[in-house]
Amino acid sequence: MSGPQCCENPPTFGSSTGEIGRIEEIGGLKSYIAGSLDSKLAVVLIADIFGYEAPKLRQVADKVAAAGFYVVVPDFFYGDPWLPEKPLASWLPNHQPDDKGCEDTRKVVADLKSKGASAVGVAGFCWGGMVISKLPPYGEIEAAVILHPGPLSADDINATKVPTAFFGAEFDEHAPPDQLKKFGELLSAKSVDNFVKIYPGVAHGWSTRYEDDDEHVVKQAMEAHSDMLNWLTKYLK
Repeated sequence: MSGPQCCENPPTFGSSTGEIGRIEEIGGLKSYIAGSLDSKLAVVLIADIFGYEAPKLRQVADKVAAAGFYVVVPDFFYGDPWLPEKPLASWLPNHQPDDKGCEDTRKVVADLKSKGASAVGVAGFCWGGMVISKLPPYGEIEAAVILHPGPLSADDINATKVPTAFFGAEFDEHAPPDQLKKFGELLSAKSVDNFVKIYPGVAHGWSTRYEDDDEHVVKQAMEAHSDMLNWLTKYLK
């Protein structure tokens, strides 16, 4: 995951006003939690490189919880999210999505199911989308949403067996629209339900790293959140 787009528009921290969740440990990871496990339907949100404290990501968690889900946003970076002053090339080797990220997500999902969750969906943003591409072979999740992922290949998607939605930006060097459409075609050929949507006029990271005064991007972000909820609601029963 190299190049500037994944590092652009960092979230503004310290603006957590309005959060309704709390901090707990799930699967051995410190996590932002929203909603009640009484619903039996859980959603894990996997952050981009800026980590689980990003205010707009937590707002998404609160929104998903308000729809009736138990939502977990784990700190997959163990207190070490990427910051603009850190060289990405030196940070990324210690936070690989295809090994530690996948392993930790499986621990979170297992903990949720041990606590009574009957179905677990996952949604990942950029780095989190790359993590999700490694999960389906294990058969532990029921649905997935991948939003403007980091670089993926057909091989990453080929093992997918769960209903998966891909949400991409019109302008994205990491996940070009044509590539996401090909991923959908690949899953359709395997009779795996999928949904691909490209949001116009936005760039990589838009769904959680938008400026509040940019009406168009805000509208597209809200639409993506709604589409994500619709997909999860369809498959988490």
